[in-house]
Amino acid sequence: MRTLAKGRDLLSFASGDVIFKDGDRGDCLYGVVQGEVKVSWGDGSQWESFGPGSSFGVGALIDADHQRFGTATALSDSQLMVMNREEFLLAVQELPMFGLEMIHDLDQRLRHLKAGSPQQAGGV
Repeated sequence: MRTLAKGRDLLSFASGDVIFKDGDRGDCLYGVVQGEVKVSWGDGSQWESFGPGSSFGVGALIDADHQRFGTATALSDSQLMVMNREEFLLAVQELPMFGLEMIHDLDQRLRHLKAGSPQQAGGV
């Protein structure tokens, strides 16, 4: 994530800031460069946290009319990289391992969610 973030403007969020809300239109994914972010859904009892090297919001790259499924909140002061679909496709083309690592990360996240346990997401 740090490699992809080099030379890019990063968004800064203070602890407690809401990054996006459930139902918001989504057109980008976020990569955590520094800090920690929690994405919660439902009544808030279901959640995942994302630390440096992790990404979240990837569904926005798949569906042009994507609506966010959860609410993302900074758990600590955080710096996030933002990547739209075009930038994502370019990154995968230039760094194929990035795409493979993202698929691996999604697989691990789905396994934890299926087991019904919140988790800290791994790095991509």
